[in-house]
Formats: sequence, structure tokens, C-alpha cells
Amino acid sequence: MRLLHTSDWHLGRAFHRVNMLGAQAGFIGHLVTTVRERGVDAVVVSGDVYDRAVPPLAAVELFDDALHRLADLGVPTVMISGNHDSARRLGVGAGLIGRAGIHLRTDPTACGTPVVLKDDFGDVAFYGLPYLEPALVKDEFGVEKPGHEAVLAVAMDRVRADLASRAHGTRSVVLAHAFVTGGEASDSERDITVGGVAAVPAGVFDGVDYVALGHLHGCQTIAERVRYSGSPLPYSFSEADHRKSMWLVDLDAGGAVTAERVDCPVPRALARIRGTLEELLADPGLAPHEDAWIEATLTDAVRPADPMARLAERFPHTLSLAFAPERAPEDPDVSYAQRLADRSDQEIAEDFVAHVRGAGPDEHEQGVLRDAFDAVRADEAVREVAR
Repeated sequence: MRLLHTSDWHLGRAFHRVNMLGAQAGFIGHLVTTVRERGVDAVVVSGDVYDRAVPPLAAVELFDDALHRLADLGVPTVMISGNHDSARRLGVGAGLIGRAGIHLRTDPTACGTPVVLKDDFGDVAFYGLPYLEPALVKDEFGVEKPGHEAVLAVAMDRVRADLASRAHGTRSVVLAHAFVTGGEASDSERDITVGGVAAVPAGVFDGVDYVALGHLHGCQTIAERVRYSGSPLPYSFSEADHRKSMWLVDLDAGGAVTAERVDCPVPRALARIRGTLEELLADPGLAPHEDAWIEATLTDAVRPADPMARLAERFPHTLSLAFAPERAPEDPDVSYAQRLADRSDQEIAEDFVAHVRGAGPDEHEQGVLRDAFDAVRADEAVREVAR
């Protein structure tokens, strides 16, 4: 069976001030063409179909168009909801839509109930694990202390139990939306940390033939059978070095996996450039980036006049401009943003405690802070579901 694995469409999302809906429509067309021309037997979409719980109408219309085009091909599609999606909204009409071969898996209680497809060698069971927000599913899964690893472990126990009840030789595919240890994150994914931990070990997925992951935006291989497709389009400058693609996965009669990357069309290259304004305007080595979307970081000791307008004369698609004067780290003029770069909310809070009282929080106080951040994030998730 040949699968096309994709995820993280984020329909409705912009790239800085650039509307990406046209590029997203171009990707959908590329997806449909790939399915038709490469003999794909099933499409799997591993979450974050939309960029937010209540997407704009244009994004919903594009999703509707994608569903119709996939259904017209007669190729089954299995989709799960991600942490950006409203599972309840995405799952509306799932039973009816399933009759057209588009299987939406958004209900955590159905983790152990697969979509079963057939090929010349028998059955392939597709288990859809939507994004499992620990605070929302802990009761359903009987987990005392909610965490990503705990809830995914219960979900996978249900998957393995169902698989064990099926005919010998049934092959299996799991769709999941999670941060798996070993994956490389970018700036455009929403933080899903619970209890100070965001990642789960790949071993939680043991026992199945292929795991189609979503959430991280870079295409990557965690293990031969565990892969991220990444987002089909860039959504932050941290993805400047990404090669945007999908996985074309062949599952043989014995469940062995071979995978090939299929490149996605990207409307414009991304580039991060750094230096003084005069250096950036004069450097001949930057000529290949003149038509790219640009993130420019200026290192001038004194902020130059009209920097964006001057940069735009050479780099007309400059979208982001930052200032990072080259000073010693101990220099009091180092910006607040620079001092906070790459620090988590927990670390920033602990630094604040240390600043105001002269000593950082002890282990108990660290736990209190962690629980507070988890409670706020869980409350946001509950309110988003209720909207």
C-alpha cells in the first residue's frame, strides 16, 4: 500500500504580513496531482489542518475544496485534529463525510477504533490519535497525573489491544500529533509543554508498522518507522533551511517501510541576513537572496535612518527587521528581548524571582510555578474548545 503522509497545513495562516492562502491552494493542487500521478492508495494528514480553532471563511472554503478533490479521486484519506484545530469543529459531519472516503478522527475516545483499508496483501488498520491535551483527556484515559507521555501511552495501549484482536498479518499505521524526543522544533509551533515536559519518547509507539507524525514543521525521520512530514509551507524564518516536502511511503506485504520525499512548491525562498546596513546593501554574496523573503538583523552600533526603506531597494521582499548591535553580553544596553531569547516562560519566571529577592525558587516553588503555567495553558485549551 502506498501512503502519502502530510500534516500541518495551517490553512488560514499568514507569513508575517503575507497572505498565504494562494500558496496553500497551490499546495492542495500539488497534493491532488501527486496522489493521481504517483499511484497513492491512501492519504494521511496528521493534524493542524487549520491554524486556529475558528478559522476564517476563506480557509474553510479551501478545506472544503480539498475534501471534494480528494473524494473525487476515490483515494481514502485519514485526518486527525492537531493542537491548533478545534477537534469538535473539524469533526462535524465526520460520519457523513466518511461515506465519501474522507475519515476525520477527532475524538480521543476512538483511538483504538481504526479505519481499515485493504490491498492485495490484506488489511491495513489506520489508527487516528488526535492531539491529546492531557488536561482534557486525563479522566477518559484514567491518568492520575496528566502528561503527554502518559496519555499517549494509554492511547497506544488501546491501539495495540485492538491490533492484537485482528487477523494475523494485519498491518498498522498510526497518525499522531505530538512532540517526539529527537525531533527538531522551529519557532512556528505552539508550545505544548506540560509539567515542564513537551516531548515523548518514540518508544511509546512501539508495535506498529508506521507512525505518521504531525506538529513539528521540519520534515524529519525519528526512526525508520516514525517520521514527521513537516509543514508544506514555511511559517517562520526559523524554517529558512527547511526543504518542504511530504513522505511517499510504501508498506509492503510484511509491513516493511520504504519512504521517499516529495517536494512541495514554495512561493518564495527564505533568507536570514545579518550585518550592518551598509554591509547588507553592498555585499555581492547576498545577490542570490534579492528575490527572497528576508529577515534582516542589523548590527549597527547606532540605528541607521530609514533602514527598512533602504533595505527594500535591494531586497523588496524584506518582511522582518531586527536590531542587534554588537555589544558585549554584560553591556547594560543589551536589549531585553535578547536577554530573554531562547528562555522558557518557566525560566523567565524563575529569573524574576531571583532578581527580586536575591535567590532563585527552591524545588517546591519551581513546582508551584510549573503548575501555574500548566493551569493557564490548560484553561486556554478548555476555553478554545468551548468557543
